[in-house]
Amino acid sequence: MQGFTQAPWRHWHAALYEPADVYFAPFMRLEHGDVRQRDLRDVTSPLNDNHNLVPQVIFRDVDELKHLVGVLRNAGFSRVDLNLGCPFPPQVNKGRGAALVGRPDMLEAVADLVNSDPSMAYSVKMRPGVKDADEWRGALPALNRMRLVHVAVHPRIARNQYSGSVDMDCFAEMADAIHHPIIYNGDIVAATGIDGVLQRFPGLEGVMVGRGLLSRPSMIEEWRSGVEWDLTKCRERILQLHSRICEYYTDTLCGDAQILSKIKPFWEYLGGLFDRKLLKHTLKSTSLASYVSAVESMAKKK
Repeated sequence: MQGFTQAPWRHWHAALYEPADVYFAPFMRLEHGDVRQRDLRDVTSPLNDNHNLVPQVIFRDVDELKHLVGVLRNAGFSRVDLNLGCPFPPQVNKGRGAALVGRPDMLEAVADLVNSDPSMAYSVKMRPGVKDADEWRGALPALNRMRLVHVAVHPRIARNQYSGSVDMDCFAEMADAIHHPIIYNGDIVAATGIDGVLQRFPGLEGVMVGRGLLSRPSMIEEWRSGVEWDLTKCRERILQLHSRICEYYTDTLCGDAQILSKIKPFWEYLGGLFDRKLLKHTLKSTSLASYVSAVESMAKKK
């Protein structure tokens, strides 16, 4: 997820918790005709050495896709994930992300590229459409003839972003119609949610978690062990995760403002597990020293 799951988070999550089978990097895109260097630094960071990383790209046409894939190939990657699901207007309005689902002619060109490129493995993450949950039907012929590892489906139209409920009936239709292994994505916030999806759709290739894992980093480990963690254990491990990431940014960035801008978003999805007043005080910290002190106060609060 953009702004959250960069290499430091992925690395320390994999080190401190039962790791995911695959971590997908935040999407890489072109800016002023070339790859953003911070995106390239993220996927080529030495911090990726302890987990299975698949880079993700967002594009509006085949030329952009070719450029992005070429950069990743030169960086040593042999697999890339195609983002056909980003719901955010700045990308959708430029024809990227979920907007591509409504452009079957462009997807036919993407299919030609994918099928002519045996040196690279491809997967897709998609939504049903931007405004209409039936838009995917027009994309189906191109999608089905692509050579894909899997298709991850988030069954919520892009216009809704992350509001409202996921459309499980739509997901069921898409899973039946798409001729590739299917991964479910959307609104899984606990290990029991993984079980619920797999029980309803036993033929799935797997599930993908994003916001749910950010709010409960232990979710995968809890699901695999079949044991739910209590609040104390959750907090202790989260504080360890925070400590490692904070140490990394302190060692690699310059100045309190830069460090705090990187570490404060850590709490956006975790606030519910800690004292609300102390968390608010933590987020208002203007120096690294006051921030560290505030986090220590949160850690002591039972």
